[in-house]
Amino acid sequence: MPPRLTRRALVGAAALVPALGLGAWAPVREGAPVDPPPAKPATLADAAGARGRYFGAAVRPDQLGQNAGLRDAVLRDCQVLTPEIHLKWNSLEWRKGEFNFAPVDELLDFSQRHGMQVRGHTLLWDQGTPDWARREMLRRRDWSLMSGHLERVLKRYGGRIADWDVVNEPIDTEGGADGLRRNVFHRAFGPTYIERALEEARARAPQAHLVVNDYGFEYDNPVDQARRKAIVALARRLRASGTPLDGVGVQAHLDLSKGPLAVEGLRDMTRQLVDLGLEITVTELDVKESSFQGDDAARDQKVADETRRYLETMLVFPQVRGVVTWGLSDRHSWLSEPLQRQYADAPPNRGLPYDADYRPKAMYRALSEALRLSA
Repeated sequence: MPPRLTRRALVGAAALVPALGLGAWAPVREGAPVDPPPAKPATLADAAGARGRYFGAAVRPDQLGQNAGLRDAVLRDCQVLTPEIHLKWNSLEWRKGEFNFAPVDELLDFSQRHGMQVRGHTLLWDQGTPDWARREMLRRRDWSLMSGHLERVLKRYGGRIADWDVVNEPIDTEGGADGLRRNVFHRAFGPTYIERALEEARARAPQAHLVVNDYGFEYDNPVDQARRKAIVALARRLRASGTPLDGVGVQAHLDLSKGPLAVEGLRDMTRQLVDLGLEITVTELDVKESSFQGDDAARDQKVADETRRYLETMLVFPQVRGVVTWGLSDRHSWLSEPLQRQYADAPPNRGLPYDADYRPKAMYRALSEALRLSA
């Protein structure tokens, strides 16, 4: 127990306060009311959790290790982390038989230390498939190659990761076949590769939440309209066949150049998915600017307004279980990378909650308000 301070000691301490520049100080009278401590600023995790949802972001473990500002923002605001690149097949096994699990292990250890969860993104994605596996699939048409990959990943992580994007981006209504992308899996195994992948994922991770994840549903144009119909048709097919599908991930890469959001179209799509017994996750939210002109405040307001409109459209459904942004800071946005590779002094796209110096922006406030006020 620390030594008890005498009145003489307290008076002496009071005399030091002005000299230290700490402002006026006086001992509290016994029985006098005490001001409560200042309220802790509300976080995005708080806002989401108040409605039984979660907030998260896509991250890279190397960036968390190198950037204290990013790490602080993640620890403050996130309940869920998505590995941005390191859980994709071509990251895990760039060369056949040579495995790199270290970054995913690191992210899982980080999340466990801080009471977070990790989303499994992704088991199968055409663009995330190593070249050697693509060649073998098309040459041999042997499903054991797929089984081996699914077993290896789920045996290692199925007990630590509860949510999995099993199939990523299977929809293509422009150059596809019956609304499905003619990706390497479709060409090698036909359209039922989706059923087979989901069934194997369920067998190897029986308690997991299994998801099909895709993009391009947000806007009032013929392409997005067709894509909304296609994802509902795929979900209906999978549910009718008894395939283990628990949810749909809607990526929500918003784009200010595409005109107004299809509010009724989005709600109709979501309503049909929910009616099939599926839950929805907003998995990759960010906003692509249509112009870099204007001051930062004006640009940020446009991004925030689009974010708010989208979330107010989607979060009327209690079955939307969480919102994940594709990054937290403009410093690490994939939308900034192409422009900055071309022009060294190019400004970053301002489509994430924090700016490049890890200061919260108008999008942060829009997220917080939409999550807190939603259904």
